Amino acid sequence: MPVITTLLFLTNLCLGQQQPLKLWYDKPAQVWEETLPLGNGRLGMMPDGGVAKENIVLNDITLWSGAEQDANNYNAYKALPEIRKLLLEGKNDEAQAVINKDFICTGAGSGSGSGAKVPFGCYQVLGNLSIQFKYSGSDSAGIDFKNYERELSLNKAVAKCTYQVNGVNYTREYFTSFGNDVSIVKLTADKPGALNCSISISRPERGTAAINGDELQLSGQLDNGTDGKGMEYLARVKAKLKGGTVSTSNSTLVIKGATEAIIYISAGTNFKDKSFKKKTGIILDAAIKSPYAAEKQHHITNYQKLFNRVNISLGDANNTRETTDKRLISFHKAPSADNGLPVLFFQYGRYLSICSTRVGLLPPNLQGLWANQIQTPWNGDYHLDINVQMNHWPLEVANLSELNLPLVELVRGLIKNGEKTAKAYYNGKGWVAHVVTNPWHFTEPGEEASWGISKSGSGWLCNNIWEHYTFTNDKKYLLSIYPILKGSAEFYNSILVKDPKTGWQVTSPSSSPENSFYLPNGKTSAICMGSTIDNQIIRELFNNVITASKILGKDEAFRNELSLKLKEIPPAGVISKDGRIQEWLEDYKETEPQHRHVSHLYGVYPAGLITPGKTPDLAEAAKKTLNVRGDDGPGWSIAYKILFWARLHDGNRAYKLYTELMKPTLRTDINYGSGGGIYANLLDAGPPFQIDGNFGGTAGIGEMLIQSHEGYIDLLPAIPDAWRPYGMVKGLRARGNFTIDMQWKDGKIISYRVASSSPRKVKIMVNGVLKEIMAVKA
Repeated sequence: MPVITTLLFLTNLCLGQQQPLKLWYDKPAQVWEETLPLGNGRLGMMPDGGVAKENIVLNDITLWSGAEQDANNYNAYKALPEIRKLLLEGKNDEAQAVINKDFICTGAGSGSGSGAKVPFGCYQVLGNLSIQFKYSGSDSAGIDFKNYERELSLNKAVAKCTYQVNGVNYTREYFTSFGNDVSIVKLTADKPGALNCSISISRPERGTAAINGDELQLSGQLDNGTDGKGMEYLARVKAKLKGGTVSTSNSTLVIKGATEAIIYISAGTNFKDKSFKKKTGIILDAAIKSPYAAEKQHHITNYQKLFNRVNISLGDANNTRETTDKRLISFHKAPSADNGLPVLFFQYGRYLSICSTRVGLLPPNLQGLWANQIQTPWNGDYHLDINVQMNHWPLEVANLSELNLPLVELVRGLIKNGEKTAKAYYNGKGWVAHVVTNPWHFTEPGEEASWGISKSGSGWLCNNIWEHYTFTNDKKYLLSIYPILKGSAEFYNSILVKDPKTGWQVTSPSSSPENSFYLPNGKTSAICMGSTIDNQIIRELFNNVITASKILGKDEAFRNELSLKLKEIPPAGVISKDGRIQEWLEDYKETEPQHRHVSHLYGVYPAGLITPGKTPDLAEAAKKTLNVRGDDGPGWSIAYKILFWARLHDGNRAYKLYTELMKPTLRTDINYGSGGGIYANLLDAGPPFQIDGNFGGTAGIGEMLIQSHEGYIDLLPAIPDAWRPYGMVKGLRARGNFTIDMQWKDGKIISYRVASSSPRKVKIMVNGVLKEIMAVKA
């Protein structure tokens, strides 16, 4: 089939979206994990659609407790010789004890995941907007309602609920505006004067609700972990009516006899914005002056500039009759009967990305934008040993490239502190970050060696920011990130030591994130020399810096130094005696063979150092590794395994993992083992809610459909049998700044189009045949 798209292909692609993309339910949410997430990259809200009382959880992406701190132990480097000596002697457990004594952060650090009251801080809920309804002829204890429906439109980023009470039809619409940057709730009754409600706002702590004129306000200051004077915030609420009256009473807005009420919520913090209080008022006034229909359309238009870039269909099997919670149960019983749910999940992942970050602000955290607690699980922070990286994995292939930029700026902000940490602990050059960070740019090790000493985080972040270049070919961007990449490479290059057993240059001390092993003496340790993930990250990073140096025509001497060092570091993988890829330099026995992390397969994904084509023996060893690890785990771990199997070109195994990811669950406990799944609102359960599983699963679907990490574009590299009969995609992206449209039947590509900003040659794998074609102008 020629590269030029046929008229039939274009027609089919237009039909490819099929039914509108939506989550829908026939009852109000009973728990937060059933509510519907809305966000405009800064503000978020999650309404529950209650009939007697509605609770809407409010969020602001910048609302963090804590503050800047220096938790470096500036004498830590003095312990380094002893730690390394003990590791060379095989006394890893003793080395770990020294680390716990002299080589961790000072003070509370991150609070070991409970940092709301210490300087590290915590991402927190902004507040709860409560709407209490009164219905003529009903009391609050027994409201008889019917014809209830609640939905979230992914096409429009608008939520809605409708129901009937005593013959009156009530409608609510909700959106966080991509127009005037406010959250809006529109309440409507189809009979005049039938709308009666009271509106209040609250926060579990450090919040004061008050009436200021006709405006309801919530204000406060979070704890910074020292003197209590942390981040300030303000939320403003106003109502605009059609019919009826609005009055104030006891920090409450009271609406009586209205036919329509539009509630506007403007909020902000003093995070990099000293004039936030004034600005929230200006934004609120502008939104109120804008006609509702115009504001809604402005919101949809701006949102769709991003969302409408991609259309996807995986065939005709599509269960839209059942509510989303029931559909999820049906899918888990018979996945192949509903190929529409993977489409919905993929587009939901894109929706969540668009809604949870914005250029110029913060990247999505462990919960994206949405939190309902003061002490969010694991601080809701940025975990650098996979989680924040996974949050960004789908963005390039899913045609949302610019949403990577907030992460780039967060990383750029780590350098200054990371240089201090590199010097304090390793007497090293460049910069380093360990396992967790926050908006205050924490780079120190964590409080406990078993998880906190891993220093692969900064190198792993460099993979994310490098991939943005590989997809965009933006040399101006490459020039801007080169100091970040170089500084990270300088750090690793400066701390490598020679392992006398192998002669390789390795990191020491090292660890494989959050995992441990048995020593020959029967004791356990998490500390080693040269963990596999360290070796893989350093190999990839050095190669990327060398490539960037050549493209930019600079730093030839450093480039040559890294080229020589590459010959001395371990290979991308070492195969153990039982045929798996070793997780550590020594072939240790794991304390937990089904451990949730699979860090030693970093070379499979995201790095692309291990592939079936170029390193078949390592690829087979990776499969054995995954088989022993098992298919269960927390949600994010299952999502990662989807990506591994897709990269290993086993579409059916990747699809099996996807069905595991979609297991319905109600669990909200903190889980470190098996039992991940998905909530009724399709948010991922670790448990508890962690958004990385959504983003990892989205990336996994993309990787099953298109790959481009081996120097060519591979169409349908890991398509499962369930998707083979028929499908189409429009708008996915490939490395090299290419946009891909394609259509297939019976697992074979029948038409495709590769577009670029300028016509140029590109290698592409189509139905197993590698060819070179000319991309058309986009």
